[in-house]
Amino acid sequence: MTKHKSLLKAFKEHISANLSFLSESKVLVACSGGLDSVVLARLCKELGLEFGIAHCNFKLRGEESDGDEAFVKNLAGQWSVPYYIEHYNTEEYADKNNISIQVAARNIRYSWFIVLSDQYEYDYVLTAHHADDNLETFLINLSRGTGIDGLTGIPEVNDIFIRPLLPFSRDRILEYANQNNVKWREDSSNKTTKYLRNNFRHTVVPELKSVNPQFLKNFQTTLEYLKESKSFIKSQVAILKNELFEFSESDTVKISIHKLQKFGNPKAYVYFLLKDYGFTAWEDIVQILSAQPGKQIFSVTHRLVKDREFLLLNPIENKVTDRSYKIPEEENMIMIPSGTLKFRLVDEIGNIDLKTIYVDKEKLKYPLVVRKWKEGDYFYPLGMKGKKKLSKYFKDEKLSLLAKERVLLLCSGDEIVWIINYRADNRFKITPQTKQILKIKIT
Repeated sequence: MTKHKSLLKAFKEHISANLSFLSESKVLVACSGGLDSVVLARLCKELGLEFGIAHCNFKLRGEESDGDEAFVKNLAGQWSVPYYIEHYNTEEYADKNNISIQVAARNIRYSWFIVLSDQYEYDYVLTAHHADDNLETFLINLSRGTGIDGLTGIPEVNDIFIRPLLPFSRDRILEYANQNNVKWREDSSNKTTKYLRNNFRHTVVPELKSVNPQFLKNFQTTLEYLKESKSFIKSQVAILKNELFEFSESDTVKISIHKLQKFGNPKAYVYFLLKDYGFTAWEDIVQILSAQPGKQIFSVTHRLVKDREFLLLNPIENKVTDRSYKIPEEENMIMIPSGTLKFRLVDEIGNIDLKTIYVDKEKLKYPLVVRKWKEGDYFYPLGMKGKKKLSKYFKDEKLSLLAKERVLLLCSGDEIVWIINYRADNRFKITPQTKQILKIKIT
């Protein structure tokens, strides 16, 4: 057998070559207490990364779940790193949302990780998915029937979520743990084969490895080929969209039927052109090319209409209700139709973008109100002199009718503080006399 370099050395080289930004980032490690996540946390400690640990207690295994929680707390204490624990009634959540326990647990923890990362200003969340997890995901997607997206495995970087252990096998992680006397918790539910992933893990994958000891390594090579193919297809689809799609101010996209029919396999083309808009009825979409004008097909988010010479694609209208939301001074988070508003006192102004503003808290009148905009509304645009009607501002910004319907305002009394997602008001800006800086962010 060829002797490979230590996992620590290989991990360090992988971070340096492919994920170097982690060395200068504050990261949150998702830690169940199991082998993979404990090893990931230890590797982060070995590399000197600035990190904290997050653990979800899903209350699914009684004393065993509580034991996992105690183990993670103790681990964080030994390393003197911040830790965060949250408890969830996962079964109740799954029943309420009519989803499986596995999906419920996944939804819960990823939502919580996002909240944690924002609240405590972590740049990234690290999870301990590895090469064997990637293989299992590939096989699950293959068994269900999937396009190339489902066959390219788990993404190593997906927004704030990073999987730095993906190049490494479970065996290599276990070897490192044994060599370094790493302790971890065993999850008894991993032994059962009633869950699809566990069934693949305990029956199918060992058989594949026994037939070919290099199976996992060869699979990773194949995965790279598939990713390259996906990247090529994506670039070609972008070129096709540039040729076939005509965009208008009304949020409607016109697709030339004549140009589309010049291609030899219209089903394949419409799949890649329209899959990002939620469509799945590909046979119906191919048939609409030759249907009578007025024929419509709907996805959850979009509508496709047959016109004479074009397919018309536009978002399904989603108007904001007339409901208003009151925000008392002690509230630091509130859900509104366009996202979650978060309020936090800070010492200085950070990055400002369309989703983040900083205001002088002492200028605000509580409760604040979030409401829909109406004709006659005006504000004082930050960075400009004088006031401006919102209707004129929207026209200057070339907002579509649909976009205008979705605009919400954050108000202090009768005064607009922020056209949410667009522009802050000059009257509430930070000045040298400001004593309390309030950061307002929508996610």
